[in-house]
Amino acid sequence: MPVRRGIPDSIESALLSTAIAADPVTTVGHGPSRTYTQSRAIRRGNCEQISNFSDEETMGSLDFSRCTRNSSESAVGRHLGCLGDLGSISRPSSGADCFGEQAQRAEAGFRSPRFRRAPPALSRRHFVIAGCAAGLAVPFLVPSHVLAGPNQPGANERIGVGYVGVGRRGLQLMGLPKEGRIVAVCDVNLMRAESVAKARNCRAYQDYRKLLDAKDIDAVIIATPDHWHALPSIHACQAGKDVYTEKPLSLTIREGRLMVEAARKYGRVFQTGSQRRSMKHHRLGCQLVRAGRIGKVLTVIAHNYPSPWDCGLPGQPVPKGLLWDVWCGQTEVRAYHSDIYIPRGMPGWISFAPYSGGEMTGNGSHGLDQVQWALGTDDTGPVEIWPERNEPLKPPLYTAPESRARGDRLCSQNRVLFRYANGVVVKLDNGPVAGAIFLGEKGKVVVDSDHFTCEPAGLGDEPLRAADPRLEVSDDHLQNWFQCIKSRKRPIADVEIGHRSAVICHLCNIARWLGRRLRWDPRQEIFPDDAEANRFLSRPQRRPYQLPEQL
Repeated sequence: MPVRRGIPDSIESALLSTAIAADPVTTVGHGPSRTYTQSRAIRRGNCEQISNFSDEETMGSLDFSRCTRNSSESAVGRHLGCLGDLGSISRPSSGADCFGEQAQRAEAGFRSPRFRRAPPALSRRHFVIAGCAAGLAVPFLVPSHVLAGPNQPGANERIGVGYVGVGRRGLQLMGLPKEGRIVAVCDVNLMRAESVAKARNCRAYQDYRKLLDAKDIDAVIIATPDHWHALPSIHACQAGKDVYTEKPLSLTIREGRLMVEAARKYGRVFQTGSQRRSMKHHRLGCQLVRAGRIGKVLTVIAHNYPSPWDCGLPGQPVPKGLLWDVWCGQTEVRAYHSDIYIPRGMPGWISFAPYSGGEMTGNGSHGLDQVQWALGTDDTGPVEIWPERNEPLKPPLYTAPESRARGDRLCSQNRVLFRYANGVVVKLDNGPVAGAIFLGEKGKVVVDSDHFTCEPAGLGDEPLRAADPRLEVSDDHLQNWFQCIKSRKRPIADVEIGHRSAVICHLCNIARWLGRRLRWDPRQEIFPDDAEANRFLSRPQRRPYQLPEQL
């Protein structure tokens, strides 16, 4: 069931929070191959795409306009330091008048007066006293969702979840398992945060550091734009929260490695939003490859994902309640435009290099993640990457709203290949967006959007042998995360897995940008003896949004 564009947030939220049972699995035979599939349904954390390139996360959230005593003394504040030095934040080179009063007040250390602190909790003692004073003249009715039952945890037993970023993707992730409850939401667009909070009966924040300070929040879901994934994730780990961060995990390779280190140092359960690892037919298709049903894998054909391009859109007035300077975060501030602010539009921030790795990371983090899973290379990566033609990418500059067609075409013309140490070569070509084509000595498996096909047709019929490797089973990505929060085991798309898959996307972009063959050391995560390529491991970051020097 595709999610349609243009649905108001309130209606869309209600739709996305409803789990629709999937139809039974069907098997369709056609010619020499067989397709294994099941009907599409909206599931918790597994919402279906509109098209090949679906809308993803929309918003970042943070108000660094002032550093309060509480935040500076919190676990996050101690590592972050005071981020209130907005005098050092640069203005855009053009369209500065679009900021108007908002920028002036932000640079003066403005804190939005609409920010509300959570009301103090009513203690058990005060509740009893208040009840006695009132004489309990009327029956006290307790909502059923507060009471524990055989299949319903009580309020105190449920996992308190806070959301950082409540745009389109954040709303899609609000269908929590019954063990969870939404405690608070945070968004740099305060009006959006307050609207969602009202609909969900929870608290609203505009500064994620304050959300992380809350004692009733056990875990956070981060559904911001890509350039706002790393910092909140690291701070959440430092604050003792378990983390679910949307894919692609990082904007750069260095960011991703620091996210892994933070999760390990602070002992957090960190799930990457690579939801296809919790889809049955992705797992079964990858299982066939891993179990050797097609023999030795020779070649993998992936999708030819486009790299990002440059943004030169003119300025527009900043919407009321949106802290645009903060939305820009670590990137150079540029004038607001609605087609930067949305993820996929004309063309949207996913296509612009400052904020994302383009569809190479946007959807490549799905398809290339499936390659890693099927090949059993979750703890490593390729050793060599190269473009078909030795010519650096010259990305176009969009100076007016325009569809992605031209940029996607120009930024995908030079196809990229990479090779693993075991000799398997992956080529970005005409493979499926959400998976890949695996070619082996004995057959072929195609993994796509929750279905797979195989040749010869009987490859998928024979049960697995006892000695065959088995992939972890998860049919609900958020539920898997919740189970691991309780067991303290690593989830199916652990942060290291999400990082390694994102690294491949970054490597393909770097090879395309430089237009030459690159050697890669997946253990040290460097380009050996290649200073030019190593400069792409990270990006310049604007003060005060840099990554912490020490975790």
